Amino acid sequence: MFDQLLKYFQKVKDRKITSLFDQDKQRATNFSVLQEDLFLDFSKTNIDQQAFELLSDLAKYRGISEARDEMFRGELINTSEGRAVLHTALRNLEGSPIYVDKIDIMPSVLQTLEKMKEFSERVRSGQFSGQGGAISDVVNIGIGGSDLGPAMVVRALAPYHNGPKCHFISNVDGSHIHDVLSKLNPETTLVIIASKTFTTSETMKNAQTAYAWMSKVVNEPSLQFVAVSTAVQKTDAFGISRNNVFGFEDWVGGRYSIWGPIGLSIIIAIGAEAFESFLNGAQDMDMHFKTAEIRENLPIILALVGVWHNQICNYSTRAVLPYDQRLGKLPAYLQQLEMESNGKGVDLDGNPLNFHSAPVVWGEAGTNGQHAFFQLLHQGTRVIPCEFLVAAQSHEPYLDHHHKSLLSNCFAQSEALMQGRSFEEVCSNFKNEHIKQGKIERQARHRVFPGSRPSTTLLYPKLTPKILGKIIALYEHRVFVEGKILGINSFDQWGVELGKDLANGLETILIGESESKDLNTSTQSLIKVTKTMW
Repeated sequence: MFDQLLKYFQKVKDRKITSLFDQDKQRATNFSVLQEDLFLDFSKTNIDQQAFELLSDLAKYRGISEARDEMFRGELINTSEGRAVLHTALRNLEGSPIYVDKIDIMPSVLQTLEKMKEFSERVRSGQFSGQGGAISDVVNIGIGGSDLGPAMVVRALAPYHNGPKCHFISNVDGSHIHDVLSKLNPETTLVIIASKTFTTSETMKNAQTAYAWMSKVVNEPSLQFVAVSTAVQKTDAFGISRNNVFGFEDWVGGRYSIWGPIGLSIIIAIGAEAFESFLNGAQDMDMHFKTAEIRENLPIILALVGVWHNQICNYSTRAVLPYDQRLGKLPAYLQQLEMESNGKGVDLDGNPLNFHSAPVVWGEAGTNGQHAFFQLLHQGTRVIPCEFLVAAQSHEPYLDHHHKSLLSNCFAQSEALMQGRSFEEVCSNFKNEHIKQGKIERQARHRVFPGSRPSTTLLYPKLTPKILGKIIALYEHRVFVEGKILGINSFDQWGVELGKDLANGLETILIGESESKDLNTSTQSLIKVTKTMW
């Protein structure tokens, strides 16, 4: 199936995207999808009807529908770890049965959600307080999926904050925890330690430092600590009451865990009603993914566009460009979601892949990116597909003139990437500027835009909790579809383990508890020079 797509791409790779609009006057309609309040336009790509049919055939050949149903049923699709993949159960608010090992997991899921609601309300109302009174600040200590998701969502939903202020610490770099804690009052601060195993080295080092910081002022600091973990013996040893421990099962991967207890900081910030709306949005996308035909299915379409650009066109990176300052952390969140999920080198059977897996995902909020890296997007030698996201409305009506400017910039960039500007057009403009004929050609070549740079645009009414839930679930399912098409396991992450193991050993060398006999001479040299700088 890939061979057919590659052959077809060779036939059409040199055509201009704009020519597709000349051939099909209804292209903007035919290559866009409206799913309730999400509108996806993928017409500014080099995908035509035949390419889309070939991509759809590839999805069918790879058994996307069957694999999707297996996931929702709770089958052990994470084959390398023998686990189900059921983050979708965390937003199954109706509680329809889902079985793992013949046990319906939904009563436990809903019970945990109720516990989160009750606890968050106690914190928000002041019933749960610190030594100095009502909780004013919440600090979430985690890393990876225990940080990127909640930090992104809390920032994105700033207009809905009506609880304590939330802060996030992830990096083991001491400057991170210092800069956060130095501005807070330990007597009115609640600390959430988010680590499923309660052994994540960066998280636990930061947790111990936070405990020491609070101990200087607070008599019983453990009373102001909460754990999101399944290792209750370890949380007991830390001194955290089991009433303040929120667990989640191994069928929820870290980067997919935002919908459950890892989202505790979110529900504290925005309240239970808004949090349920967030879950509802994701659940709506789940239903859409389960029921819509390929031609109307947003996650599948977004995945097919991604496969076309990465595996067929060989565009190795993807720029995520939210034209929403509050979605500034979305590119980093999607970076982990896609690159940790699909950054694999072997298929499900352990055989080496004979094509590239995940692209490099990166990006920045617009319009900031325009003044940073858009030069490369428009005139660089590499083609980088772009994914624009923007809301039709802002949360600040009195600044509507700002939002109109934001929208115009977003739409203009996708238009400019596709249209480009020819040498002849530039020369014509120069003649109007009365530049001497001898200089026109030399100057013009610097101002030519090749165009035919592909992009998609996701448009939505306003960034609400429900809309954000839909968007995140859309990208989760997109990653799943891409992974199935590539024939890989999107739900393990063995690639992060080697560096962790080596770091543990290196730390004992740096603190003088062992020697560096077995290390590469380069690493030995780095350690030696580092010690001379202390």
